[in-house]
Formats: sequence, structure tokens, C-alpha cells
Amino acid sequence: MYIFNRRVVQRRGNVKITSQMVKELRDKTNAGMMDCKKALTETAGDLEKAVDLLRQKGLAVAAKRAGRETKEGVVEAYIHAGGKLGVMVEVACETDFVAKTDDFRAFAKNVAMHIAAANPIAVSREGVPEDLLQRETDIYTNQALESGKPQQIVEKIVAGKVEKYLAEICLLEQKYIKDPDLSIQDLLNELVAKMGENISIRKFARFHIG
Repeated sequence: MYIFNRRVVQRRGNVKITSQMVKELRDKTNAGMMDCKKALTETAGDLEKAVDLLRQKGLAVAAKRAGRETKEGVVEAYIHAGGKLGVMVEVACETDFVAKTDDFRAFAKNVAMHIAAANPIAVSREGVPEDLLQRETDIYTNQALESGKPQQIVEKIVAGKVEKYLAEICLLEQKYIKDPDLSIQDLLNELVAKMGENISIRKFARFHIG
């Protein structure tokens, strides 16, 4: 490790890991400085690979924490300009300490804003009403049959359309409105990795006048 003009530089082969690179990765992922340095070092300074690596680690941490009980958290509200659209969302965590952190509250606020804009139906696939899913499946099936496709092809077409539909209406699978490269699940995984606790979006309600 070398220090030039108070800027930390790490060498990985011929690649220099600078403080600016670390900052850029932190801005993209909200991960800790040391985690960003390590990810950049392991990926030889490739920013996109470092982002992917941090997301994979976040997913692994989230999986390990998933079974832990969450009795704390916040109910966050977002009211859109004009007061005709509002959202309330419950985000749970393990401790009151984490619930009071700026990162946790900012996440809850951003999720509420996202729900206002993206209008999901459920948090996850488990929460999608069966009658709604069946109705969409029937529509896709009839459309495919009317086009004259053979039965085996119809099944594949319907499965693909149902998969796309679920990804569009389930909150955790939706692309984050502020950064389409991330899903809400990605944001959640990153927060779990950073906070070191099990965190979950339990439920939400969206209110719209007119």
C-alpha cells in the first residue's frame, strides 16, 4: 500500500485501487468502505464486477439472516405532491438500534416512494391473490390458443408471460425507480449486509384518490 497526497492507493498487479474508485463503488452500492476496497481488489479494479460481487455477498448474508425474528422496525409514510396519492409501508428488523439508523429509515422512505410510483400488487409472489394470477393465466392461454400455436408451445408462452407479469407486480422483484439496474430485493440485500440483521418488508398499503 502506498500513500500519495493523502490518497490511499492499493496495487493489484498493474491496477491501482484509488479512493475515487472506492467512493464511486460506495455511491453505487452503499456498502462500507472496507468492503468496497476488498471488492475492487478482488476484481482487479473492475467496477461492474465489484458491484456484482457485493450484491452476491449481500444475497448470501441475507440468506443467513433470513430465519431471525424481526420484532422491531418502522412504519414509513409517503404522500405525493397534491395529497392524492399516499403509501404506508412496514419494514421490520431485529433491533431498535438498527430501526433508528439513518440508513434503515432512508430505505423505508425510498421503498414507500417506489411503491407510490410503481404500484406493486404484493411484496412477493406468495402474496399475489390466486384469482388474479389465474385470470391472467387464462387470458394468456386464450391469446396463445387463438393464434393457432400447438399446445406445447402455448404452455411455454404462457409460462413466460406469467413469469414476466409476476416480476412486474411483486415489489421485491420490481426494478427500483431511482436505479433500474437494481431491484428492490437488491436494495434489501445490501441493507441486510450493511446492518448485519434480518430485515424484511412486511406489508404496504397504497391509497389513491380518483
